[in-house]
Amino acid sequence: MNTPNISFEFFPPQTLEASFRLWDTVQVLAPLSPDFVSVTYGAGGTTRDLTHEAVSTIHNNYGLNVAAHLTCVDATRTETLAIADQYAAAGVTDIVALRGDPPKGVERFTPTPDGFADSCELIEALADTGCFNIRVGAYPESHPEASNRAQDIDWLKRKFEAGACAAITQFFFEAETFLRFRDECTRAGITAPIIPGILPIDNWAGAKKFAKRCGTVVPAWLDDAFQKAKRDGREDLLSTALCTELCSDLIDEGVNDLHFYTLNRPQLTREVCHALGIQPKLSLQKVA
Repeated sequence: MNTPNISFEFFPPQTLEASFRLWDTVQVLAPLSPDFVSVTYGAGGTTRDLTHEAVSTIHNNYGLNVAAHLTCVDATRTETLAIADQYAAAGVTDIVALRGDPPKGVERFTPTPDGFADSCELIEALADTGCFNIRVGAYPESHPEASNRAQDIDWLKRKFEAGACAAITQFFFEAETFLRFRDECTRAGITAPIIPGILPIDNWAGAKKFAKRCGTVVPAWLDDAFQKAKRDGREDLLSTALCTELCSDLIDEGVNDLHFYTLNRPQLTREVCHALGIQPKLSLQKVA
């Protein structure tokens, strides 16, 4: 089995306790030498300043290539591009460009006056700066707002045409889900890299809620397996085994890159990476 390239997603802390958890997560996973790490926005852009602070700290103190999430939510074009300029000035060369989720309590996204109408407009504006590698989101199971599968793939194709260089998918639970999507994208003429998003399941109840919000299908066999594992106190063991098997199946089908949604809980991600043959390669010189 080939050793894949890996990347990790973190989210910015909103409390002191969460700050310690983020920096612990970075220190645990940084020695695995990821290609890049990304830092998310909260829904509705609620963590914009925290995201900028976390990106800057990780970039400056850990020697990692950091991809900052940037969305269209609750900001004008000028404000959004000013944030991008700040990242460029700080030496950040990677952005994950997303439309973004609407603010809490709002059902559907509505563009801000003088703001970007959708992710394609944001991607095109970022590409015009010539400063960034732009990654975007993709949905192996239909986006909750998509009317059909063809619409999902058409939107992804438009994102690449606007200037994106790669896509990261929403998480999924079965390898066939991603492989089928990859084949559909190939048939649609998409040739850019599509990186599968992997969710090591730290908490099954939480993962199911997350899946419901994202439109990710929960297989009945998987729910049954976790119910049995919970009774036996073996949830972590099951999570590690299933996630490793999922990654191995993808690698066997020619996948070279894996993006892990860590939820700022590094242990399961580290164990899966170790099982895939990914070993620490560096020691940290600085701490936050």
